[in-house]
Amino acid sequence: METKKRLYLLDAYALIFRGYYAFIKNPTINSKGMNTSAIVGFMNSLLDIIKREKPDHLAVAFDKEGSTVRTELFPQYKANRDETPEAISLAIPYIHDILRAMHIPIIELAGCEADDLIGTIAKQAEQQNYQVFMVTPDKDFAQLVTENVFIYKPARMGNGIEIWGIKEVQERFGVERPEQVIDFLGMMGDAVDNIPGLPGVGEVTAKKLLAEFGSMENLLANTDKLKGKMKENIEANAELGILSKKLATILVDCPVTFNETDYELSKPDFEKTQALFHELEFRRMAEQFDAIFRTDFSAVTNATEQKEAQLYRKAKPNLTGQIDLFGGDTDMESATGYSLYQNIENTEHHYQLVNTDFAKKLLLDHLLKQKTVSFDTETTGIDAQQAELVGISFSTEKGKGYYVPISENREQAEAEVRYFDAFWQNTEIEKVGQNIKYDLKILAQYGVRIAEPCFDTMLAHYLINPDMRHNMDVLSQTYLNYAPVSIETLIGKKGKNQKSMREVDVEVIKEYAAEDADVTLQLKNVFEPKLQESETTKLFTDIEMPLMPVLADMELTGVKLDIAFLKEMESEIATEISSLERKIYETAGETFNLASPKQLGEILFDKMKIGGAKQKKTKTGQYATGEEILSYLALTSPFVQDILDWRQLVKLQSTYVTALPTQVNPKTGRIHTDYMQAVAATGRLSSNNPNLQNIPIRTERGRQIRKAFVAGSDKHVLLSADYSQIELRIIAALSGEDTMIEAFRNGEDIHRSTASKVFDIPVEEVTREQRSHAKTVNFGIIYGVSAFGLSNQTTLSRSESADLINAYYRTYPKLKTYINDQIEHARELGYAQTIFGRRRYLKDINSGNAVVRGAAERNAVNAPIQGSAADIIKIAMIRIHKAFAAQQLQSKMLLQVHDELVFDVLESELEVVKQIVKSEMEGAASLTVPLEVEMGVGKNWLEAH
Repeated sequence: METKKRLYLLDAYALIFRGYYAFIKNPTINSKGMNTSAIVGFMNSLLDIIKREKPDHLAVAFDKEGSTVRTELFPQYKANRDETPEAISLAIPYIHDILRAMHIPIIELAGCEADDLIGTIAKQAEQQNYQVFMVTPDKDFAQLVTENVFIYKPARMGNGIEIWGIKEVQERFGVERPEQVIDFLGMMGDAVDNIPGLPGVGEVTAKKLLAEFGSMENLLANTDKLKGKMKENIEANAELGILSKKLATILVDCPVTFNETDYELSKPDFEKTQALFHELEFRRMAEQFDAIFRTDFSAVTNATEQKEAQLYRKAKPNLTGQIDLFGGDTDMESATGYSLYQNIENTEHHYQLVNTDFAKKLLLDHLLKQKTVSFDTETTGIDAQQAELVGISFSTEKGKGYYVPISENREQAEAEVRYFDAFWQNTEIEKVGQNIKYDLKILAQYGVRIAEPCFDTMLAHYLINPDMRHNMDVLSQTYLNYAPVSIETLIGKKGKNQKSMREVDVEVIKEYAAEDADVTLQLKNVFEPKLQESETTKLFTDIEMPLMPVLADMELTGVKLDIAFLKEMESEIATEISSLERKIYETAGETFNLASPKQLGEILFDKMKIGGAKQKKTKTGQYATGEEILSYLALTSPFVQDILDWRQLVKLQSTYVTALPTQVNPKTGRIHTDYMQAVAATGRLSSNNPNLQNIPIRTERGRQIRKAFVAGSDKHVLLSADYSQIELRIIAALSGEDTMIEAFRNGEDIHRSTASKVFDIPVEEVTREQRSHAKTVNFGIIYGVSAFGLSNQTTLSRSESADLINAYYRTYPKLKTYINDQIEHARELGYAQTIFGRRRYLKDINSGNAVVRGAAERNAVNAPIQGSAADIIKIAMIRIHKAFAAQQLQSKMLLQVHDELVFDVLESELEVVKQIVKSEMEGAASLTVPLEVEMGVGKNWLEAH
C-alpha cells in the first residue's frame, strides 16, 4: 500500500497567542527590552513539529483583516475581542521573516480567516492523496476531520501532543460525524468569537439535542417535540440558530491553491535565520535550529540533496562528523559563510599556562601592579561545599589570560592557592568575577578570604536588566557578540558519562578557563557605564556587592537539622495521610486516585455534584481542581477540605519531611541552602537546594517542620528577628497617609485600627472577623485586590467586598492617590522604583490589552513596596554582619526568610546579639513610620519564631 505524504498546516495566531500567554507570568525579555514570548512560543511549536514529525510538506496560515463573509452576515462577529497585545503585533513581522528565511509558505488572504484557509487547503491536499494535520489548539477545526484530515494539538504545560481523528471527535463532542460539530457550535454559541448560539443551550444541552435531532435544521423542524421554556426559546430564535451555524462553519472554498512543490520542507537560508535569531537574542533556539536542520540527516526529504549530502560526507572524512541536513559541514562559517558570533577559534587571544614557580612569581608580580583583575575558579563540581579546586584563571586585559593548575593533594593545593594571598587580601585591587559568591565559597575551603572591592558581572547585569537571564554565555553573546567555549565540549553532557574537570587535558582547560576570566573582564567594562546610565551604581556598590560575602558566610555556615525528629514526624504524617484517605473514600463511596485531577474532578462534580452544575474545565476537557477552586468549595464542603488537607500533608511529606534529611551535607552535618541574588525582579532573595523560604507557617503541621531546625550546640540558641508589617509601614510612608502613619507611631494594632475606621465602630468593639477582613484588605491593596478576589479570601460576598474596599479608600484617601500616581509614573518612565533606586521595568504598562496592562499596573504599585522591603532587610544583614565581625562574635546569621532573620547565637553573647540585631534592623532605613522588629529565642526555629 502506498504511503501517503503528510502535510502540516499551522494555525499561526492560535499558536502565537497560546505561546504569548504561556509566558505571561514570566515573559522572555531580551536586552533591548523587547517581549519575545510570542515568537518563542510559536517557534517552539514549529520546531517541535519539524523535529518530532519530520513532515514532508508544511505551511503556516495567518488571519488578515478578519472574515468578510462572517462580518457581512453578523457585524458583531468577534467584536468583543480585546485589542491584540503590542508584543504580538511586534512579533508578527519577525515570525514572517523567519518563515520566509526557512522557505516555509505563508498562507494569507485579506478577508479570509486562517481557519478557512486551512480548511480549503486541507480538502485540496486530501484530494491529492495527502494526510493532513491541522496544527492548532482550536477545537472548532474538529468539523473538518476525516479519515485523512486530523487535528494536531501541540504539546503544552507538560501535556503531550494530541491527535484527533474521527474517534476522538466523536468522544469529545458526542457526535456521530465530525461535520455535526458545526451544529454543536451553532447551538451553544461561542463567547470568544461572539457567536450568539441558541439562548439557554450550553454544552450538555447541545449534546443532548444533537443525539436526538442530529442537526440544527432538524431540531428547528421538530420543535414540537420540545417542552416549556426550551421550546419557546428555540422557536423564537430559529433564525439566530441558523446564523450561528453559518458563522461556525469553516469555509473550504477560499481562492487559494495547494502547491505541492512550494509546500515541500526544504533547506533554510541559514544566514538569514541565524541573523534573525541573533537580533532577537535566541541563543538556545539558534542551537536547536542548527541541530535540527544540520545534524538530523534522517530528515532529508529531497533525494537529490540527500545524495549530495552523502557525497559531501565521503569527501570530507576529517570533519566533526556532524553533517548538514541538507548537505554540508555543521560549522557555521564553512557551511554558510556567516558566523553568528565570534569565538575562540576566530578571535585573537593569548592565554598562558602558569605551572612553574618562576611563572607564578611573574604572574603574582603582574597582578599586584593592576587596579582591576578578573578571576575564575575551575572545580570538580557545582556544589561549592563539596567540589575541589582544579585551577584558577586570571585576566588583566582583553584577549589575555593566565591559568594556574591546582594540585589534587589538599595540603599542596592550599599552599598553591595561598601563594596568591598578597593579591587576595589587597584592598587596592578590584577583583572581578561572574557569580563571585561561588568562588568565595570554594576559596574559603582552602583558607582564603577575598578582600573587597569586588565586582560581580552577574549582579551588575541583574540591576541593569532584571528580566533577562544572567549567565555568562548569554551575557557574552548579547553584549560582546562572542560565544564562549561550552563546558560540555570539555566534560560532556550531564549524566553518568560526564567527566570530571580533573580528567581534561590541562592545555584544553587553560583555553577554556582563561577565556572565562577574559570574557568576564570585558563584561565588567561594558556593565560599569550601564549601571551609571540606569542610576543603579549606588545600589550595586552599597547593597548588592556588600551583601554577597554575607550570603556566602551564611551558606558556608549552614543550619543544623534534627533528623530523628523528622523521621518521627514522617511516620506520624504517613498515619494521618492513610486516615484521611480512608475518610475520603468512605465519603465518596469508592476508592480512586486522589493524585489524579481527572478522577478527582469526576468524583467531585459528576458523582457528588459539589459546587453546582457549572464547573470550570481545563483546555483538555477535564474538570479544574486547582487549589484556588477547591479552597472556595471547601468553605461549604468538609469533604473538599479533607482533600485539601490530604494534599497539604502529601506535599509536606515529600517536599520537606522526607527530602530534608537527604540534603544534609555529610562533611558538615548541616543543610546549606543557596541564596540566589539575581532571580526575583523585585529584589527579593530566593532560596534553593533546598528552598527554606517556602516552609509553610499557616498550618500546625507546617509549623512543626521548623522544630527540626535546631541550634548548633548545647551552648547555642536560635534567635528569630522579624520585621513587623514592614510592607504596610512602607506603603504608609510612601503614600504619606497620615491616619495610617499615626496609627503606626502610636503603636496601634494596624488591622484593628483599620477595621475600626472602615466599619465605623470603636476599636474595642472590633470583632475578630472584622479585624481579619481588614487585615486581608490591608495586605491585598498592595497586590491590587479586587472585590472578586477579596470575596474569595473571606466570608464576604462580592458586593460586601466592594463596599469594604470603597470604605477602605475613603478612610485612606492618600493611599488611593499614591496608587494612581505610581501607575502614572510607571506609564511615563516605563518602570517602577524602590526607595533605594531598584528598578522594575514594566514593558506592558501601556498595553492595549486590559489583562496584560492590569498585571503591569499591579506590579507598578507592588514593586516599590516589596522591593523596598527587600532592600531594607539586605541593608540590615550587611550591618549586622559587620557588627558581628567588629566585635569578634562567634554567633552567626543563618537564614533569611522574607522579612525574618534567624541567628545561631552563643548563649553568652545573646544580649549583645539581640541589641545589635534590633538596632541594625530598625535603623536600616529612615522612614516617617518607625520600623519595628519582633524577636524570639529558642532551641529550635519554631520556639524562636
